[in-house]
Amino acid sequence: MIQAENSAVAVRSYEAEWRQPPTVIVGAGPVGQRLAVELRRHDAEREIVMFGDEPWAPYDRVQLSSWLAGKTAGNSAVRDDANLRVHLGMSVTHIDRSNREITDIRGIACPYEKLVLATGSRARVPPLPGIQLPGVFTFRNLSDAQSLMARSVRSRNMVVVGGGLLGLETARALGRFNTRVTVIEQSTRLMFNQLDGDCAGLLQQHIKKLGIDVITNTHVKRILGETRMEGVLLSDGRFIECDTVVMAIGITPNVQLARDCGLQTGRGIRVNDRMQTSDTDIYAVGECAEHRNTVYGLVAPGFEQASVAAHVLSGRTAEYTGSMTATRLKVIGCQVMSAGVVETEWHRSALVYRDRRKDVIRKVLLDGNRLDAAMAVGNWDEFSRVQEGVRMRRRIRPWRALRFRLTGTLWSAEGEGGVASWPASATVCNCKGISRGALTRAVDQGCADVECLASRTGASTVCGSCKPLLGQLLGAVDVVPVAAACTLTAAAIVVVITTLLWLLPVSLPYGDTVQASLRIDDLWRKGLFKQISGFTLLGLSVVLALVSVRKRVRRLRWGSFDGWRVLHVLAGLLTVAVLVTHTGFRLGDNLNFYLMCVFAGLLLAGAAASAVVGLQHVLPLALARRSRALSIWTHVLLLWPLPALLGFHVLKTYWY
Repeated sequence: MIQAENSAVAVRSYEAEWRQPPTVIVGAGPVGQRLAVELRRHDAEREIVMFGDEPWAPYDRVQLSSWLAGKTAGNSAVRDDANLRVHLGMSVTHIDRSNREITDIRGIACPYEKLVLATGSRARVPPLPGIQLPGVFTFRNLSDAQSLMARSVRSRNMVVVGGGLLGLETARALGRFNTRVTVIEQSTRLMFNQLDGDCAGLLQQHIKKLGIDVITNTHVKRILGETRMEGVLLSDGRFIECDTVVMAIGITPNVQLARDCGLQTGRGIRVNDRMQTSDTDIYAVGECAEHRNTVYGLVAPGFEQASVAAHVLSGRTAEYTGSMTATRLKVIGCQVMSAGVVETEWHRSALVYRDRRKDVIRKVLLDGNRLDAAMAVGNWDEFSRVQEGVRMRRRIRPWRALRFRLTGTLWSAEGEGGVASWPASATVCNCKGISRGALTRAVDQGCADVECLASRTGASTVCGSCKPLLGQLLGAVDVVPVAAACTLTAAAIVVVITTLLWLLPVSLPYGDTVQASLRIDDLWRKGLFKQISGFTLLGLSVVLALVSVRKRVRRLRWGSFDGWRVLHVLAGLLTVAVLVTHTGFRLGDNLNFYLMCVFAGLLLAGAAASAVVGLQHVLPLALARRSRALSIWTHVLLLWPLPALLGFHVLKTYWY
């Protein structure tokens, strides 16, 4: 009876506190926080109340594994204020759809105008014999993390059950105190849903180097012990001694609250493309939501769902059509990335790049010529853009495929626009699901440095790998002169002036007497001199081609890139000098004319590229990128007819 009176007083209090029934969010995890932030951005006056069943202030669950590994935990994305009230340690126990109110664990009711369920999920724990023994843990919230932190100090042998994303992050974090850690994965490889056999094999090698044992293609059959844990028995008969077991084998969506009030559920709470449940006034987002028969166990799809729900709740038009599966793993000390469905047998072709010295493997899976999936073990700076390409099914042109096989990159570093030219929907910070559009809005609102962007949007606050992209978006990447910039510029000027002399009606005069012992025109008239200069020219053409290959194939590591670039330019200057002695500034006729036009075009295009590189620190960034790309591609295209023309020129000379 007293509880009923308290409940009535509380309802009156809520009615007095809120001007009208608020939007209620059940769940204070990352997705619930993102929804609150998005709602406030669309309507700063909207009244919101959030219920979190944990006693902690809202924290960033994405950073739990980093916190367990000894790094600083992130700050909450929401703050209590006049229009946003956060109730901690208050799980919601009942939804009264007819009266449009929820009841918390104390029996206190709160009305709602719209209700959003962001109840998340819990760790899946199989009914194994011995699962009730002390020393069995899960890892889903801050309480779990604190318990594991305390346990890891005195534990000597740990077993992590599950070789997926969370299991590997947990294993790495638990090995801080010289604890022996063993990962048990029942599939044939680690991260089965994200990597193929090659990538998973390289990842397993890296993990073993960290001192973590990995056992695949088996599962835990029984946890052994009576009053305390002694070890685990595997399905293949092996016994692993341990004093701690961490279950990281998947999630179970929290749907009981929705099921009890009559909402349609399957594996999760079923929602439509507007994130509405079977009751149009109730929404569901995140790991508890089931959209088109799919439950996403990752935070990034939850962020996308929260954005759609916020738009719909604010009266805007938005639809959620599903998410591309994309993951990143960095806490183990080696970047692991995956985007799209990686089952290779579903695809016509795969582009592969390997760098064994750096333990890097990258794969791009194509459906026809469309980017359909990608995965990598090791650093891949352009992966955020690759992820956007997978989402939009971008075309991969033949030259991009060739570049990837040779260098491991799909897009040139200098061209193609940089982060500022990415689509607004492209994800820049994968850990927090921050798009290029959201970052640009923050810049437009006054953010002028990376720290401000990180504080305002949360980008780069988890693994930090996207900080260079934030700097690039801000234009904070200082463009400094390349090595030998003056040499490149001066050489370009000399080549341009000399080449123009061929195109103008200017030529070196023939000798005006036959009595002189040495005449200038002997250089381009006498057979011996012409053969010497001609074959020198042919040799220089081969050298220039080889230098160009060295500049663009990273596997040819001898010497520095800058040094080879200068050598390329100096070889071009020498080519000009030999051409002068071979032709006397004469274009010739017929075949000779076409050959000289190709040489002139090559020299001018090469000079333009050299000048742009030498002056890029003083040119507008966009102009420098466009000019460099245009000159380089012109240079490359003009190379194609050169071997044939040179061949016919030599054949003609000796045949006739």
